[in-house]
Amino acid sequence: MHAKLSPSTIFLLTLPPIFWAGNAVLGRLVAPLVSPMTLNLLRWAIAFVLLLPLAAPVLRRDSALWPSWRRFAVLGLLSIGGYNALLYLALNTSTPINVTLVGASTPVWTLLIGRIFFGIRISGKQWLGALLSISGVLLVLSRGQLDVLLQVHLVPGDLYILLASAAWAYYSWMLAHPTTEPDGIRKDWSAFLLAQIAFGLVWSGLSAGVEWSLGWGRFDVSWGLALALLFIAMGPALLAYRAYGAGVARAGPSVAGFFINLTPLFTAVLSTAFLGELPHLYHALAFVLIVGGIWVSASRR
Repeated sequence: MHAKLSPSTIFLLTLPPIFWAGNAVLGRLVAPLVSPMTLNLLRWAIAFVLLLPLAAPVLRRDSALWPSWRRFAVLGLLSIGGYNALLYLALNTSTPINVTLVGASTPVWTLLIGRIFFGIRISGKQWLGALLSISGVLLVLSRGQLDVLLQVHLVPGDLYILLASAAWAYYSWMLAHPTTEPDGIRKDWSAFLLAQIAFGLVWSGLSAGVEWSLGWGRFDVSWGLALALLFIAMGPALLAYRAYGAGVARAGPSVAGFFINLTPLFTAVLSTAFLGELPHLYHALAFVLIVGGIWVSASRR
C-alpha cells in the first residue's frame, strides 16, 4: 500500500520540482547578466526580506533559535549556501544535459547517506525505484535516442552538481531527524525557514565576496533580471522549500528524493514551451518511469 503518499503529500512534493525547473530555465537565461554566487546571494536576500514580516521574532536575542544555532548553520550551509550556489555554478560551467544527468543521482545519494549516517536499511524496492526513476531521466535527456547519451562527456564542472546532490541528500535527512531545535521553531514553517536563510546568507555572502575579490563577479541591472530574481525568490525559494519540508515530514527523505527527478522532466517541458515545440512521446514514457520509481519506492508490504 502507499499510505504515505496521500494526494496532498503528492502535491507538496511535486510543487518543488515545478518551481526548480523554472529556476533552472531562468538560471540559464540570466547567466550572462549575473555571476552565480551573486545570483544566489541576491535570491536569498530577497527571500529573507519577504519572509521577515512573518517570522522576525525568531531572530531576536532571546529567541529559542540561538541554543541550536550550530544545527541551523549546517542546514543553511547544505541547502542555501551549498546546494544552490553549486547549482548556479554548474549551470555556468557545464552543459544543461550534464547538470541534469549528474543531478539524477540525488535519490541514490539519499539512500546511501540514509544508510551510512542514519542507519536506514535500503530495501530492494527502493533500489528498483531508483533504477526506474533514473531511467526516466535518461529518457528525457536522450530525447528517446541512445546515441545522444553516448555523446555525453562529463567535465570537471560536473563535480559541482555531484557535490550539490550529496549536500541536498544530507540536508533532507537532517530535516527528517530534528534533534535540537525547539518545537516552537520546528512547528512554525516561516520561523524554521527564516532561521536557515539567516545563516545561509552568511555562507552565500562569503561565496559572493570571494567571487568578486577574484574578479569573477558581474551584475548587470535590468528589469528582466529584477523580475527573474523576484520569481526565484518567491517560487523556487520560499514556496518550494516550504512544500519540500512539509513533504519530507510526511513521506520521509527517501521517498521525497525520488520526486526531485521530476525536475528534468518539467525542465524539458518548460524549455520546449519557451521554444514553441510540442512535447514528445518520450516525455510521457519518462513520466511513467519516474512516477513508477516513486510508487515502487514508497510501497509497503
